[in-house]
Amino acid sequence: MPLLDTLIPRARSARRSLVLPEGHDPRVMQAAAKIVQTGIASRILVLATPSEAASSMAGVSFAGLPVTIMDYLNSPEADDLAANFAEHRKHKGVTLAQARKMMNDRLYFGNMMVRTGMVDGLVAGSIASTPDMVRTAFHCIGTAPGIQTASSFFVMDLARPTPGGDSVLLYADSGVNPNPTAEQLVDIVVATIRSYQALIGGQARVALLSFSTRGSAAHPLVDKMTLATRLSVQRVKELGLDAVVDGELQLDAAIVPSVATKKCSDSPLKGAANILIFPDLQAGNIGYKLTERLAGATAYGPIMQGLAKPVNDLSRGCTADDIVGVAAITICQAG
Repeated sequence: MPLLDTLIPRARSARRSLVLPEGHDPRVMQAAAKIVQTGIASRILVLATPSEAASSMAGVSFAGLPVTIMDYLNSPEADDLAANFAEHRKHKGVTLAQARKMMNDRLYFGNMMVRTGMVDGLVAGSIASTPDMVRTAFHCIGTAPGIQTASSFFVMDLARPTPGGDSVLLYADSGVNPNPTAEQLVDIVVATIRSYQALIGGQARVALLSFSTRGSAAHPLVDKMTLATRLSVQRVKELGLDAVVDGELQLDAAIVPSVATKKCSDSPLKGAANILIFPDLQAGNIGYKLTERLAGATAYGPIMQGLAKPVNDLSRGCTADDIVGVAAITICQAG
């Protein structure tokens, strides 16, 4: 069963709201209608000036739908959002005047709507760059309690199950941190476990990947993953998470039971990992694109995680249906 077929009913039952800041994009307007028509969100707020909406809504009607177009440049809420932002960032020297000016940025305005509880989540990035998305989310939302390093993951909806029997894998970090330290990898592991349980449910089985399996090679890159594994196992135990963590493992030892039997017979994963933690952004990005392009998987993401509230990025080449899919994931995170 495709992943969205399982996520959409869960999103419907959550009854959550979303803000889509990029109302100047016709794809966003098309997606907004689909999101509420399918019941994924109970309410949508789209940020757009009247002229932007007139242009981007060609062929789209929100008649009878719980969609509100908000002119963020002339919104009565802007002053309250600015005051909240100035208080939140006063330790960085942000003044109220500066905060008010920043609310003229649709990403800051939308993220502050999430921060203050006006909406439950945000989806953007069809036009904005990933660095802009990450920066505004960090400035407005911040990280979740106990997490210092925010990160991202891709949901890989596989064309056929892994040898271990999983049809959905989570790949992290594949979009934010170029070269995480062992300690940052621990935050990525914990956040991805929580993401898996929010979206998929059940026990998370985490493999920290390397070009070495259990010391088969000696190198500082291997040492990083070995340390990250040891620290992750300890953190998961302390937090009482329903998860199994092992590493360092080569990919085949992580997802192929017969290979795991030969290379690491005592691995608690037994070659059936459903979360793959990559050593750096290069590996994570290459890995998800290989799986998508050569194995026919559907990739959703990069989905941000480790934030205090759900804010998610889009590919700038996304379709309206892609936005709908990320919206469903965002609502499930909020739920």
